[in-house]
Amino acid sequence: MAGAHRAGPLKQQNKAHKGGKRRGAAGRVPVKVQSRRQRRELGRADRRHQALQLRRQRKEAVLAEKRSLGSRDGPPHLVVVVPLHGRAAAHDALRLLQSQDSAVLRVDEGKAGGFALLCPQLKQRWRFVTAQTGDLHAALDLAKVADSLLFILDPAEGWDSAGEYCLSCLFAQGLPSYALAVPGGTDLPPKKRIDAKKKLSKVIEKRFPEAKLFSLNTEQESSLLLRHLATQKQRHLAFRDRRAHLLAYAAEFLPSPESDRVGTLKVSGFVRGQPLDVNSLVHIVGHGDFQMSQVDAPPDPLSLNPRVVKGRKKTQDMDVQEDCVNGTEEMEEDVKLLMKADVSKQESLQSEVVPDPMEGEQTWPTEEELQEAEASQRADRVVKVPRGTSKYQAAWIVEDKEGSDEDGDVDDDVDDDMMEEAASQEGESSAEEEEHSEEECETMTVSECVRDDQYDEKVEEDEQMLEKFKQERMDEMFPDEVDTPRDVPARVRFQKYRGLKSFRTSPWDPKENLPRDYARIFQFQDFFRTRKHLFRQIEKEEAEGALVGWYVTLHISSVPVGVMESFREGKPLVLFALLPHEQKMSVLNFLVRRHPTSSEPVRAKEELIFHCGFRRFRASPLFSQHTSADKHKLERFLRPDAALVVTVYAPITFPPASVLLFKQRSNGMHDLIATGSLLAVDPDRIIIKRLVLSGHPFKIFTKTAVVRYMFFNREDVMWFKPVELRTKWGRRGHIKEPLGTHGHMKCHFDGQLKSQDTVLLNLYKRVFPKWTYDPHVPEPVPWARSESALPLQEVEME
Repeated sequence: MAGAHRAGPLKQQNKAHKGGKRRGAAGRVPVKVQSRRQRRELGRADRRHQALQLRRQRKEAVLAEKRSLGSRDGPPHLVVVVPLHGRAAAHDALRLLQSQDSAVLRVDEGKAGGFALLCPQLKQRWRFVTAQTGDLHAALDLAKVADSLLFILDPAEGWDSAGEYCLSCLFAQGLPSYALAVPGGTDLPPKKRIDAKKKLSKVIEKRFPEAKLFSLNTEQESSLLLRHLATQKQRHLAFRDRRAHLLAYAAEFLPSPESDRVGTLKVSGFVRGQPLDVNSLVHIVGHGDFQMSQVDAPPDPLSLNPRVVKGRKKTQDMDVQEDCVNGTEEMEEDVKLLMKADVSKQESLQSEVVPDPMEGEQTWPTEEELQEAEASQRADRVVKVPRGTSKYQAAWIVEDKEGSDEDGDVDDDVDDDMMEEAASQEGESSAEEEEHSEEECETMTVSECVRDDQYDEKVEEDEQMLEKFKQERMDEMFPDEVDTPRDVPARVRFQKYRGLKSFRTSPWDPKENLPRDYARIFQFQDFFRTRKHLFRQIEKEEAEGALVGWYVTLHISSVPVGVMESFREGKPLVLFALLPHEQKMSVLNFLVRRHPTSSEPVRAKEELIFHCGFRRFRASPLFSQHTSADKHKLERFLRPDAALVVTVYAPITFPPASVLLFKQRSNGMHDLIATGSLLAVDPDRIIIKRLVLSGHPFKIFTKTAVVRYMFFNREDVMWFKPVELRTKWGRRGHIKEPLGTHGHMKCHFDGQLKSQDTVLLNLYKRVFPKWTYDPHVPEPVPWARSESALPLQEVEME
């Protein structure tokens, strides 16, 4: 067996590396190694221990959240009951939840239509509020602040068309924790009851894949449902977790001395989400932004350990008769003043910038500019002047250069001609725009038959819808193509448009030719940096004010009496505290996608209803493509197959926030047309409207062609000569010269054209949204319930 190899005496010995005294024996150390040493790399056991600690911290945070919700120190567990079917027995379910054992104390809420359950043994308290059947705004507003949603289903069908529509809106807005309850079904035999439950489970599997159905027919089943609501994991909605919010438990209106229509609204409720600062603004959902004057701390009406007032007998069931409309039962001596608003720290209600008309005017010159002007006047120059010319007159004579007279005369003549043409055609263009708008309007023949008036109105709506469908189809087949007008020169009709060498790479200044409305809005230097800074302050710093779980009374100033009237009618009163700058107007961009149930064409600049986070408003938006470029092409219709960006003027809202787009019908019903989320607040987003002028090759040569029907006079051909041409088959070229006086032109391309090809010329113009923001949204008409799914609007096209 051969032994191991041993190095001989002639083995090469390399010289050892000397790192020097300054850098030590190890030589130069990389920067990454130094930073890694500073961070002190953890070993395997330490990394495992650190992961275990993080896991334990997250678990403890979830358990602490479960324990605080509905406990003595936290707000009551708010459960919103949503019936999803016309035959769903919501009243029976609520009656069964109220009929608990003696350990559960019940507190009625009078006209509010809800009740509270208090369980001192389990140290839990719940508040149940029912969403009115058919009231979409009430369901969405209650879901914004609810801890859990309790869906009441029909044992046979689950939900009807109105329930499907309500679920679509709730899923798009953001769904908190939920539970599914099925009351009834006891009249069926046991075997059929099991089959009906399996059939219902298959029906709800599409909407709720892993949901559990709770039967609600006995007290034991209601106890299991309450236990599930108390112990299930809470789902968070980002737009409400970073803002203080509350649902009104009681309200009182105090009219001001000046007017009975405006006054101070005292709203009582439990603070949720974040601590509430009296100096911040508060938004009443559906009514607007307001300031608070003070915050009081009345006694908690849903306390697990209520105090016994002397002279009043304590009953066994502790039924507390609360007047939820005005809260007059609260004892004034027990109300404590928590804080009053500080005028120097209070947020302003100013939502728009008041533009200064003299802002763009020339200011008085500075001292440096005056000194430079004097120095330039002192400089001596020799000028040939006629005899008898004074020094003052000689100072105004400009020394001419060779050849400058001819060029200047030519330029002045061209400018004068253009000014004369623009002046002469200004009146014509206005008249032609009126004719153009009249041509866009549709004239209809109204039937004189008295008995068929209502039917004729429906036919007229169908004709308008048919016209929209035709326009949408034409825009899909020939995107952005328009006909060149024959009665107006193209250089006048399209004088606000320009040509671009490349839509992707050509520069466009975002501050160029801004409209007057841009002087009224606010803009961030860096929106996402401001958002990150605000959210970091919310997470780290402890805000001053009423803490989460406190029962407080807010004194809201300058509130119209209509807010109190809607609360008296039984509608929920939901309040959100605003973050800094959220009352100011700016340009908001939403990323939305067409809802599958919407089939009606939606044109840009049509009035739509927006549900953005906690806000509701009406506006006429612009649609544009969602790309990563710096310029975005305008879309004339809301596309069903792509995500688009919707741009409107609206108050600033920090994302994340969901958005729902509705369109109001003529009968007052609201159709859900699109859903999405808030993208950014960016007034510098460049939305480009494209126009495509088309022409047809008349004579085709090797690389040239004679094109007609794009223009109809020689001047238009010369005006658009610098713009590049392209064809539908991929050729590119340019205009060489006009031929004749009827708009024919000789064009050169990079290859020979086909006879069936079309020559195109692209023109671009930046567009801005219209200022149509309206915070007042009318209440929708309730949906008509049907047994099938949500009916689609279908219009037959010939």
